[in-house]
Amino acid sequence: MSAGSAFRAAVEARDVEAMKACLADDVVFRSPVAHKPYPGKPITAAILANVIEVFEDFRYVRELEDAAGHALVFEATVDGLELTGCDFLVLDDEGLITDFMVMVRPLRAAQALAEQMGARFDRIVAMASDPA
Repeated sequence: MSAGSAFRAAVEARDVEAMKACLADDVVFRSPVAHKPYPGKPITAAILANVIEVFEDFRYVRELEDAAGHALVFEATVDGLELTGCDFLVLDDEGLITDFMVMVRPLRAAQALAEQMGARFDRIVAMASDPA
């Protein structure tokens, strides 16, 4: 199973520890709703742990892979709004995710996602500070 497929399986199982195990220590998370990237495994893992609670009816619908990385297309609902998104994963030589960029659409659903995640930001930062 490729690292992208392992990550997909972890997300589908809602297994935060398995998701975290797919991340390189120096992973960079690029949010669809924040301008600056978030560097490091602790903050990326905390973001992922929270976003799986925000997304309702989350499901991957397509998986693409090439030498440059992995793309996982997903659908979900946030605050009753349907959204489509894609996780773009760049992997290192060990198969760990080093760059994790998320894109979502449409705008109204992305705004709902931003509001939900923004409301959890203090919790996310606290989780990243104490990843135990």
